[in-house]
Amino acid sequence: MFLTQTIPVLDLQMFQVDDRDRQQFVMQLGHALEDTGFFAVINHGVDSALIQTAYQVAQQFFELPTATKCQYELPALNGQRGFTSFGKEHAKDHAAPDLKEFWHSGRELPPNHPLTADYAANLQISEVPQFYPIIAQLYAQLEACAIKLLQACALYLREPENLLAEMVQDGDTILRIIHYPPISPNADPASLRAAPHEDINLITLLCEATDDGLELLQRDGTWLPIRSLPGQIIVDSGDMLQQLTNGLLQSTTHRVVNRGEGRDRRFSMPFFVHPRKEVDLTPLASCVAKTGTQQFASITAGAYLMQRLREIGLVAD
Repeated sequence: MFLTQTIPVLDLQMFQVDDRDRQQFVMQLGHALEDTGFFAVINHGVDSALIQTAYQVAQQFFELPTATKCQYELPALNGQRGFTSFGKEHAKDHAAPDLKEFWHSGRELPPNHPLTADYAANLQISEVPQFYPIIAQLYAQLEACAIKLLQACALYLREPENLLAEMVQDGDTILRIIHYPPISPNADPASLRAAPHEDINLITLLCEATDDGLELLQRDGTWLPIRSLPGQIIVDSGDMLQQLTNGLLQSTTHRVVNRGEGRDRRFSMPFFVHPRKEVDLTPLASCVAKTGTQQFASITAGAYLMQRLREIGLVAD
């Protein structure tokens, strides 16, 4: 059966052709983020075979004994690198834990870079030696795609093309590899694979997951399923972009539901695009002019992130 996507589908190749196609892509992207906060993108430049290889090495890691995986869970890293065990994270304002475990890989900078000390080193998995180079390659391809999307977003806001792209240069961007195991009969009935939440960052790029389950909350209060289709990356706007645009581009609540009887495992890989920690997220004057009075207080990206990590249980109060 042929499945169609339930959200707008944009072709990134249009942004790289002539001025007319480029402007059309910019408007499509902006309208999608204003209307639903979500769209799918094709011709994105991320190797689909690489995505599948990444899932294969991820499965090898998540099938290791729990005691082995927990050797890569270091409290000092606040969940920002390495492994986070099952049930540790919960959505903001949702007490029941999410039914997932995950791995984080982040920014790597040369030893002499002025921001090197700001980021913990990525952990390498000795039991799955191919994991690290494959995930690093995927990170680089996703970031290249994200830069183009942020350039288009800035143009939609009638700001300089590289305004947002410069904010994320050497930023705290994270690739999360998530494993949703088969759901136990003893699981908390209030728990979902991912409870309703909004993303923290500017934008998120979600590689094609191994199964459906993602849903977004529409303005009429109903949930819209989003398909996981080959060749598509799902993109959504996060709270930092909402803050920066004074609510013009809103972050949309979404969740991952327990499909069927929850007997099948699921993998997904969201790429959370973050600014550098010192970036000022005070709403842009141009967006305040479009939306009315300033709705959000001034805050840096680093302070914003730490506040949210406390709210979701990854950093102790």
